[in-house]
Amino acid sequence: MYFSKSFVPILKNNPTEAKIKSHQLMLRVGMIKQSSAGIYSWLPLGFKVMKKIEQIVREEQDRIGVQEILMPTIQSSEIWKESGRYDDYGEEMLRIKDRQNREMLYGPTNEELVTEIFRSSIKSYKSLPQLLYHIQWKFRDELRPRFGIMRCREFYMKDAYSFDLNDDEALFSYNKFFLSYLRTFKRLNLSAIPMAADTGPIGGNLSHEFIILADTGESKIYTDKRIFDVNSSSTLLEKKFAY
Repeated sequence: MYFSKSFVPILKNNPTEAKIKSHQLMLRVGMIKQSSAGIYSWLPLGFKVMKKIEQIVREEQDRIGVQEILMPTIQSSEIWKESGRYDDYGEEMLRIKDRQNREMLYGPTNEELVTEIFRSSIKSYKSLPQLLYHIQWKFRDELRPRFGIMRCREFYMKDAYSFDLNDDEALFSYNKFFLSYLRTFKRLNLSAIPMAADTGPIGGNLSHEFIILADTGESKIYTDKRIFDVNSSSTLLEKKFAY
């Protein structure tokens, strides 16, 4: 298709709601359009970019043997009440009722649903380990959505889950994902620093978040400069967590 025929609604001026450079540029070059606070439509140019990033993420997940599934955005409240997290999520969770007055919710994450799928399907320990992932829309009713798509209410997310026989195998699976994320960021030419993180309402005793160095943000970090030697770091991790 000719560019002249493409749907690329370019703006002459920076929108007043856009405070950071990336948000301004994405709006001005017609990649996204705001629908409401923290909710965006992805226009053809932005959608193509998003799908390219999605493909890199998918390839790196497939590389370590994770199987892709697709779970719904709307979930039953029953499995969340069973886990005890229905009330823990507070006002970030969008709660709704269907026409039969059953309590439903727009999934902010999928631990409960994937666990329900797994426990009703696997009949023997011999089927373990199992690694599953999906790429799906999520909704969290952020108190103050900001920074464009960096802190929005509806967002496109890859989440993955492992089911293992014991703690050692669970740690091994965790490290496989850890290395996969480093490879993903490397392919995207991003400097990502892994930091120990709070597990939050998800629970557990091991968590990392990957900090991307940028001019905009709300955190300051201190790190050893050797962390930026991605090739060396990846090689060491592959030797330590060889699979």
